[in-house]
Amino acid sequence: MMADGQAYLTKDGLVKLKAELKNLKTVKRKEIAARIQDAKELGDLSENAEYGEAKNEQAFSEGRIIELENIIKNATVIEENDHTNGTGVVHIGSTVAIKSEDGEKQYTIVGSNEVNPLKGFISNESPLGQALIGRKVGDKIELKVPKGIVEYTLLKVS
Repeated sequence: MMADGQAYLTKDGLVKLKAELKNLKTVKRKEIAARIQDAKELGDLSENAEYGEAKNEQAFSEGRIIELENIIKNATVIEENDHTNGTGVVHIGSTVAIKSEDGEKQYTIVGSNEVNPLKGFISNESPLGQALIGRKVGDKIELKVPKGIVEYTLLKVS
């Protein structure tokens, strides 16, 4: 999520986060409450590992609920038909094809909540994502990486 609290999401990403939130609130909370109740019935809570685990899971789950509510509240949905904004300039939501000495690769620039590099989704906050934002086809991009400087050529923006 961006420092200003804004979260960039695709429509699909927003749907997935809302589904996760609903599941946590309606299903997971009940499951954890039942586990805590079962553990309480086992007796001495100070030596009850099941109780401790259930309470830890409850704390994690409630933290995730708060996080998801905040992300959803601050979400900016990336419009699918607006990937190049009519200008051919890379922005969040754009799918780009780039070429380096290692070959060609395709990435979609997404918000940090939808990152999955193995599927080609990189964050607008990542070094490569930041370097691509605002660029046009044909632009050369130099990116400093641990092994040195890598030069990319922007082949396509869609």
